[in-house]
Amino acid sequence: MAIQLEHVSYTYDARSLLRQTALQDVNLELAEGLLTGIAGSSGSGKSTLLQLLNGILLPTEGAVRVLDMTLAAGKKPPKLAPLRRRVGLVFQFPEQQLFAETLEKDLMFGPVNFGAAPEDAAARARKALKQMGLSEGLLSRHPLQLSGGQRRKAAIASVLAMDPDILVLDEPGATLDQISRMELTSLLHYLCREEGKTIIVVTHHIDELLPYADRWVIMHEGRAVFHGTRRGLVDEAERLPGCGLSIPQPIRCWRELEAAYGLQAEEPCLSPSALADRMVRLASAAAGKERVYA
Repeated sequence: MAIQLEHVSYTYDARSLLRQTALQDVNLELAEGLLTGIAGSSGSGKSTLLQLLNGILLPTEGAVRVLDMTLAAGKKPPKLAPLRRRVGLVFQFPEQQLFAETLEKDLMFGPVNFGAAPEDAAARARKALKQMGLSEGLLSRHPLQLSGGQRRKAAIASVLAMDPDILVLDEPGATLDQISRMELTSLLHYLCREEGKTIIVVTHHIDELLPYADRWVIMHEGRAVFHGTRRGLVDEAERLPGCGLSIPQPIRCWRELEAAYGLQAEEPCLSPSALADRMVRLASAAAGKERVYA
């Protein structure tokens, strides 16, 4: 397992009268090499959970095991620099991570900070930029000269340049239009499948990530109330409204096809193209039967 959480709780301002418990007794296992989606309403604990994964926050109770490192409540944590190199965190707003005079300096900052030679850091910057589908011509630009979609990709590239084993993203599609979000989701899927990255994405857009995420975690009031496969999420979709989430349109469409054609044994088709293709094939098969009986 890439990540294990055992009875993890986290309380902000734990010693204050204003303390607020954000996570309660969370138990999770997140496998290596998969794309995992995390969803939940505002205040459900999603962002707090992500910050526990690379040591920005330490658990108030329980233990977080990431790769070969353990962060346990009440115990002195290990050196966090190696953890933060191996677990790259992309914040919700790219302005929080892009701060240098040029994009190239931004992309080189992480590798140089972790000991890479300038030449190696520059090569990593160009590789990360290519991985995110951006042109090298952008390297000399100030980050504020980039479009919103370019800045989001550049922020991810700044983390990829450190070559992390695990990439954690907090609402990477926030403020982007649907086309930009889908393009970004496709790139993350590519990084998982072709580059072997373990990717964890917090999202409000379940329907857009649904066809790509292998596993899902649903958070509600600080607890992980669902943790399972994409198929499992489809089967238990009725639980989503109780967590402040709507049932995604692709799941509703697939449920109707299941009921109409007896497809319960099939892997769900959850992308618009896959759903459309399956509907065409079902219609063609039905038309063929009608011709036989005519």
